[in-house]
Amino acid sequence: MECFGLDGGFSASKFTCRNGQYCFVGLQNLLCISEQAFRKKPRLCAQETDKESGTRCGHVAIIGKSNVGKSTLMNHLVGEKIAIVTPKVQTTRNRIVGIATEKETQIIFLDTPGIFNPKLRFDRAMVDSAWTSAAEADMIALMFDLPQFKARKMEIDKLHEEIKSRITAIQKKRSRDVILIMNKVDLMTKKDAASASDVLSEFFSDVRPVDQFAISATRGDSVQDLKNCLADTLPEGPWLYPDDEMTTLPARLMAAEVTREKVFLQLKQELPYSVAVDTIAWEEYRNGSVRIDQEIFVQRQSQKGIVMGKNGTRIKALGVASREDIEELLGRKVHLFLHVKVRSDWQDRRDMYLPWGLNYNA
Repeated sequence: MECFGLDGGFSASKFTCRNGQYCFVGLQNLLCISEQAFRKKPRLCAQETDKESGTRCGHVAIIGKSNVGKSTLMNHLVGEKIAIVTPKVQTTRNRIVGIATEKETQIIFLDTPGIFNPKLRFDRAMVDSAWTSAAEADMIALMFDLPQFKARKMEIDKLHEEIKSRITAIQKKRSRDVILIMNKVDLMTKKDAASASDVLSEFFSDVRPVDQFAISATRGDSVQDLKNCLADTLPEGPWLYPDDEMTTLPARLMAAEVTREKVFLQLKQELPYSVAVDTIAWEEYRNGSVRIDQEIFVQRQSQKGIVMGKNGTRIKALGVASREDIEELLGRKVHLFLHVKVRSDWQDRRDMYLPWGLNYNA
């Protein structure tokens, strides 16, 4: 095992304590990181708040093929970077909960792994997470990468057919509204966007979408209009979370996701898909700083050498980038120690699935 440690500068603390638990407070965000919270799967049945009647609340599952912009959209809707974002497909591995509360409405977004044809156990668990989220949500936001669809000659493929079939099956069990989201329209002409949208909306008319939006998740074009529509469509009911809470993701898992994002951004080809990151220790210091130990798992010894880099240059760069973002997340000094380990079977270990809330038997 190789270990690399990094210390960082201090910034204003966003860390506090509530009811004996350490909590992350940032941009009006409260996020408990107790060991108990770390072990829990993101809840869909949270405790109701004391908010008066007349409010609306519900879960919206954002689903679609890999790399259509689901995480970027959720971050924009919530107003905070909750989910990691990279140009690579299948960056999101598990359901990420983002909470947006405005006026009388609380929208609980479920960012999901991209839907693809899974071959391995871990792949099946990711896709299962997406469909489980869709089945449990009050609404389904079905998202498309419009330029990519246009580039592929606007052909409806087997995955489109499967998505429609699965949504239809979900609707048969319980009525569920669907909204179609055509993303990345800023990258194509209005004429091309309209023609591609028409093909998709016609094919998915069987799921009876209540509305359709052409957006740019990156620039924010029409995202507020989409958000307003979601808010108006959700059922009346009490809020499930305080109005300053923005995610249920434990801070130590968020820290691991930050490091995994840097792995995806800095390592090439298929190597990032062979990597997992786990926060194994979190120690609070009296001066307000925190020591975080993380393990980076790779599947082969040769991959370990790539992650370490010549004379440790690669792991140092990963550590610096990760530490800076984690410090921004926590608002405090972070001592980050990265340990690179070879674990060839990490994708087949049941204990690796629990923190991510994935179904090992999917």
